[in-house]
Amino acid sequence: MILENKTKGLKSELSHLDAVMEQAGFVRWQWEYYRATYDYKMIDNDAKHDYFLRINTRVVEGKLESPSAVLVIEEAYLGVATFPHGVNYDEAVIPAPYVKQAQQKIESLLQHLS
Repeated sequence: MILENKTKGLKSELSHLDAVMEQAGFVRWQWEYYRATYDYKMIDNDAKHDYFLRINTRVVEGKLESPSAVLVIEEAYLGVATFPHGVNYDEAVIPAPYVKQAQQKIESLLQHLS
């Protein structure tokens, strides 16, 4: 599920973006020289599901190995973890409380990045 992402298009230096994302509970997982993804994990103990809010970024100045590289925020996705690995973003039914929590995370990021 692609979420409305008011942070889409914002630019930030890697060092600042990493700090803001870490404070918000995100982890930078996948990365290469010109793109990175930040994941936020939400655990539903009752249904035994893990949901992930993933925010994609792309380098517009420099290379990702440099703290001064400038990244632009792209799409935000919400999905459910699948066994043995992976996240289903397309057909997953996400309970409303987790959609709301993901939207609140995006709003919080917007305040810290603007």
